Amino acid sequence: MAFTCSDIFKIIIAIILPPLGVFLERGCASSFWINIVLTILGYIPGIIHALYVILKY
Repeated sequence: MAFTCSDIFKIIIAIILPPLGVFLERGCASSFWINIVLTILGYIPGIIHALYVILKY
């Protein structure tokens, strides 16, 4: 699977601010809200979920 420049940018953003990375990938869908909750509960789960969403879609 080849990464585009935008994918790399989204991954970097997801590490810094996970909900923003998910928002850039999926918009204001349920994944975004789930990621906000996970980031509030713990920063690492938010990052893991953000990377999962970005790499899956």
